[in-house]
Formats: sequence, structure tokens, C-alpha cells
Amino acid sequence: MTDYRAPLADMQFLLRDVFAAQDFFASMPATAEVSDDLIAAILEEAGKIAENLLAPVNSSGDAEGCHFDKGVVTTPRGFKEAYAAYADGGWPGLTGDVNYGGQGMPKMLSALIEEMMFAANSSFALYTILTTGATLTLNQHGSEELQRRYLPKMYAGIWAGSMCLTEPHAGTDLGMIKTRAVPHADGTYRLTGTKIFITAGEHDLTENIIHLVLAKLPGAPEGPRGISLFLVPKLRVNEDGTLSGESNHVSCGSIEHKMGIKGSATCVMNFEESHAFLVGELNAGLSNMFTMMNYERLSMGLQGNGLADSSYQVASNYAKERLQGRAAGGAIQPAAAADPIIVHPDVRRLLLTMRANILAGRALSLYASSQLDRVKFHPDAAARKRAEQLVALLVPVQKAYCSDRGFESCVMGQQILGGHGYVAEWGLEQNVRDARIAQIYEGANGVQALDLAGRKTVRCNGELLAVLMEDIDAVVETLEANVDMQPYLQAMASAKTAIVSATDCLLRRAEEQPEEIGAASYAYMELMGLTLYAFMWLRMLAAAQRALTAGTGDAGYYDGVIKTGRFFYARLLPQTATLVSTIEAGAETLMAMTAEQF
Repeated sequence: MTDYRAPLADMQFLLRDVFAAQDFFASMPATAEVSDDLIAAILEEAGKIAENLLAPVNSSGDAEGCHFDKGVVTTPRGFKEAYAAYADGGWPGLTGDVNYGGQGMPKMLSALIEEMMFAANSSFALYTILTTGATLTLNQHGSEELQRRYLPKMYAGIWAGSMCLTEPHAGTDLGMIKTRAVPHADGTYRLTGTKIFITAGEHDLTENIIHLVLAKLPGAPEGPRGISLFLVPKLRVNEDGTLSGESNHVSCGSIEHKMGIKGSATCVMNFEESHAFLVGELNAGLSNMFTMMNYERLSMGLQGNGLADSSYQVASNYAKERLQGRAAGGAIQPAAAADPIIVHPDVRRLLLTMRANILAGRALSLYASSQLDRVKFHPDAAARKRAEQLVALLVPVQKAYCSDRGFESCVMGQQILGGHGYVAEWGLEQNVRDARIAQIYEGANGVQALDLAGRKTVRCNGELLAVLMEDIDAVVETLEANVDMQPYLQAMASAKTAIVSATDCLLRRAEEQPEEIGAASYAYMELMGLTLYAFMWLRMLAAAQRALTAGTGDAGYYDGVIKTGRFFYARLLPQTATLVSTIEAGAETLMAMTAEQF
């Protein structure tokens, strides 16, 4: 089996050559000190954590799973020690507010670290991202008192966080939740209810867990407009941030037995008159929780991409070593019994599809992360507003498209290994199981597609797409005189025409028939994702060619990037035509059958 290796060369190429990260960070006072050298040092250390700390307990954690005994959840052997080392290294507070002990690093950097952690051990990574998302939400919407009391311990990794949304009867439709919060005389609330599918809701990694819980007050408006957000600690906390020693009547009723991510505790959480603190304004809970949900959705795309890269590493090495059959043009290794399977075109098709989508997915995640950094750090209000528009458009696509392509890549890697990919020894069957959930949680991919087509396109009358087109046009303009880029520029122009045409079709038909939005939504999301991958590959190809011309760096690496990009444009991007046809097919064939005919 191939050990996981952090893809630092790919990451440095994207940050340095494609996105000019150092110049980007220098343009914002809060990140001006984040240099290429600092980035390289942090990524290298994060790579060591992934390779040496998390990967060694990945398969064992999957085999053992979490243990549940009378409300107590125990993580697999090695997780507690790995978490202690992770916390001692200061990683939980990497992007945190410097006023409360965080390090204030940008999302572009933490996104790559998350991807490595997901690649090495997705179950472990989930514990960490829930805490990060909770601190982000508390820092943005919580009162100064709550921030002072909770953030330092969470940034230090002493306390963890969770997100409690789903109830047995209310998943996507959160307006149906029944959890109630009753005002108390001291200004706090008493919260009662049951939440399910709560990742990291209970575990033994930290001394306390801080739950962010959606609930309704008695008499609150019906539906989503009546939802508020509350902070509910597992153990009660004194005003000075120390533990009071009192239970807060928060308990774990059970843990789920799942297809994958078995080292991650997925809990049923019960709250019984638990002391709760309002986060943000009353009845603004859902919009405030979207701060965390958007962060977690980006993480799910990173999970898909990370596991795809892990699978690619195994499959690529296997294909270069496994001897089966002969090359079509004659023996490559005549002295051996057979040639390595990498000589076969279909094996190369699988590997190149994996690599092309992994690189583009990583680039898209960085592009979305750069917009989050602009929203958070940029001093200019207009720049922040524009970035918010791009975040709104990019996050549902990044979550859905990257997790879809990530799962497919894990299956492709498994296919390359044949029977060896189906057994546990090589780890690819675990990757397939672990990657599957990324398409479901934090808003199933069909919901992401509907959000993109409905809220982010039809309701905005295509305004968000117009902002993206400005970014694409700006890059295209810089490359118009580049002879080597002409084939890619022409293909990019065709992809732009396709997405604009599909958008016009969607806008026009949605006026006549509301079902057209849902009918077109998934194909529209796929088309948007493919267009964004083409945009990312345009930037990567231009950067690789610049580096080759300059004669700096590893020429073989840049040449490989160019050849992968050529494959993407020749073999993957043409799928746009099929997607446009699917969108134009309309809703009639989807809605014609009665429910009884299914």
C-alpha cells in the first residue's frame, strides 16, 4: 500500500504561480506579513501532521470505529493522542481572531491544510473543522462576553465545537424544527430538544464541547423566520472561562453506525432545560448559522478532493508497478513477464481524469477561499461586497461539484486496482466509503444545485454570474496575445457561451414554469462546475507556460501540468454540450409521471 504524501508541489504551484498569494496577502493590511516563506513553512509542517500523525491511525480508526457506552463516546485508539499533538501545535487557532489567541491566518492557507487532513484521515479531520466553524460563527455573531469566555479555550484546542441543526423530522427544511428555547430571568435561556446526525456531538478529545444549536422561542414566527441561534456548552462555564463543574443537561443518546467516516462520532444529542446563550439577534439564527454552514460546505468539497488525491496517489503508483498485458505498440519491458498497466490507454484515461479534476478542484477551492479572505480582510467595502457575491455563487458549486468529482475519482482509483481496490488492504474501499458522505451532508448536492439555480441565479436575474464573467474576462484579456494559449482561449470562450446560453434559457423558462428551476438545477450546477474548472485550468496552463519560459523550477513538473490541462480541454470540457442539451430538455419528461407510476 502507498503511504499518503502531502501534495506540496501542487499546492505551492497554485499559491505561488497561479494565484500569486504573497502579492494578494500583501494587498490587505491584516495579512501583509503572510509571505511565501511563511506559507511554505506552515504547509510543510501541516504535511508532516497529515503524513505522520493522522494517516497512521486512519485505517485502524475505520476498523475500530467509535464506542458508545451509556452516553459516553470513546474515539478510536490513537485519535486522542493525535488530537493532543494537533492542539499542542496550535493548529485549532490557525485562522482565529488574534484578540482571543488565534493566529489570524487566511482561509487560502487553511483550505489546503484541511484538504491534507481529509486526505490522510477524514474522520479525524471532521472533529477539527466543526470547532473551526463554530469559532468562526461565534467570532462573527456572538457578543463580546461570549467571545471572551469561549474563544480562547476553543482556539487552544482545549474545548471543541459542534453544529446542531437536524432533527428527526426536519433535515433540509429547518423551518420545521421543534427544539425550544425559553427565556430565563437572568437573560439566558433554557433549551430543550433532540438533534440528530450531529458530527462530533460527543467525544473524548476535549474537556468540553460547545454546541451551536438552532431553536425557536415560544410564539416565534412560523418557518425559518422564527429560528434563533444559541450557544449551549456541554459543561457549564463560569464568567472567567473556567469550568463550573456542573452538568448542563446535554447528553448523547446514541451514535450512528455508518457506511464510512467510522472514526467520527455522529450523535443523537438531547438537551433538557440546558442553559443556553443567544448568539446574534432573535429570529436571525438561520442566517447567522450560514456563516458556519458555508464554511463546512467548502470543507466538504475539500474532503472530496483530498480523498480523491489520496486515491490517485495509490492508483498512480500501482499502475506503474502492476504488470499485466503488453502495450499496444509492442513490449515496453520485454525482459519482464508483462508491461505495467500504465501503458494501457484506459488506465491512463482514469488517471488523467482523476488528476485533471483534483488539480482543478483544488484551484477552485483556493479561488473560493480567496473571496472569503477578501470578505474578511479587505479594507475596501466595494471589494468586500463583490467578493460576497462571488462567495454566494461559488460555495454551492465548490461543495457539490468537488465532492461529486472526488467520489468519482475514488471509484476510478479503485477500478485501476481491480480486485485489490475492493479489499481493505489498499485503503481505496475506505476512501470510497468515506468520500460518499461529502455529497450528502451540509446540504445534499441536489439542494446545492437548487440553491445555485434558484436563489443564486433566477432570483438574482443572473447578476452573480455576471460578476464571475468579469473575472474570467480579466484573465482572458491578459492572455489574448499569447500564441500558445489560443486553443484554450477558444475553448474557454465556447464554455462561456454555453453557460450564458443555459442561464438565459433557465431565466426565461422559470418565468413560465417554476418547476423548470428544479428540473435544470443539477445539470446547471454541473455545467457551472465544468466552466469553473475550465477557468481554473486556463490559469494553471498560463502559469505553467510562464514558468517553463522563465526556466525556473522543475520543468518536468510544469510540462506534466500542461499535458494534464490539454487532456482536460480535449476530453472533459466537451461534456458542456450534453449538459446544455439536458438543461434545454425542460421539465416535462421529469414531471409527466404520476407518483403511483413510480
